[in-house]
Amino acid sequence: MRAVHARILTILLGAALLFSARAAGAQKDPFYKGKTVRIVVGLTPGGFYDRWARLLARFMPLYIPGNPNFVVQNMPGGGSMIAMNHIYRVAKPDGLTLGMPNYGVYLDQLAGRPEVRFDITKMHYIGTPEKSDIVLYARADAPFKTLQDMRKLPEPAKCGASGTASADYLIAKVLDDTLGVKINSVVGYAGGSEIDIAVEKGEVQCRGMTIAPHFGREPFDGWHKRGFDRHVIQTAEKRDPRLGDVPTIYEIFEKENTPDESRRVADVILRGGDFGRPMLVGPGVPAERVNILREAYVKSINNPELVAEAKKARMDMEPMTGEELQALAQRVMNQPPGVLKRVRKILE
Repeated sequence: MRAVHARILTILLGAALLFSARAAGAQKDPFYKGKTVRIVVGLTPGGFYDRWARLLARFMPLYIPGNPNFVVQNMPGGGSMIAMNHIYRVAKPDGLTLGMPNYGVYLDQLAGRPEVRFDITKMHYIGTPEKSDIVLYARADAPFKTLQDMRKLPEPAKCGASGTASADYLIAKVLDDTLGVKINSVVGYAGGSEIDIAVEKGEVQCRGMTIAPHFGREPFDGWHKRGFDRHVIQTAEKRDPRLGDVPTIYEIFEKENTPDESRRVADVILRGGDFGRPMLVGPGVPAERVNILREAYVKSINNPELVAEAKKARMDMEPMTGEELQALAQRVMNQPPGVLKRVRKILE
């Protein structure tokens, strides 16, 4: 009898220990509790990449179990190449370092630049709040008003650029390759704000930039009021309402009977703007944490308070999910050899 009782006691004790272990596991703190998440922005403070990062940093913790602290770190340089290399090679793959690079960094990889230490197809995308088309603006006193005028200049117009994957550099290269419009890209500015200052000082005459910030902040509000700048061309497939009198590059292609191959190559480069202002993490981050971040992103971007703040700040919204960006990354990188050869030539 005693042996039976002892056996029952052993079973009950084992069951109690198992229950306690399971209960402890169930009560285990979520991974993100007490943690700090960094958003590494590949451009200088003040621009729309930075503004979106700081806005999302306020809302995403609300939807992440454990409510971690979010901080924003600017890491400009090389059109976001420095930031991307850091996220891919240096940051721990633990889901605590997010990146918001220039949307055009994929082109540095397509071009085969030796400085690239990342592979965008292996990154995990969290989402983007908008798509990004480009407008080429110029000082109103520049000696040209149209692309046709720019072709006739004795010397190419000088446009500022922050890097080989930035919007300003890309539009210049596409216009040269597809329409024969020569532009002297002055590369090396830390970010868009620095180029705008250079335009005001007369160091450069023009800049290509995404449309949303051009109509969402200073110095452009003041410029438009006093007629300081003019708009030459836009890369949207349809005219943006704010640029109703400015032709799209696709309209110019039709007007000038641009060859189909040139149009396809331009599309590979320009439609990359659909990446918008992407948020991502590096390879190796556990799938469950990627999913947590994606879910928090979607809930944040649909939060009425965030939407209201974005609208008040004139920050355009046309969001895409991380899954959609993941598919886009695969699509733009898988091009026929002929297209890749032409793109690489453009980006030399």
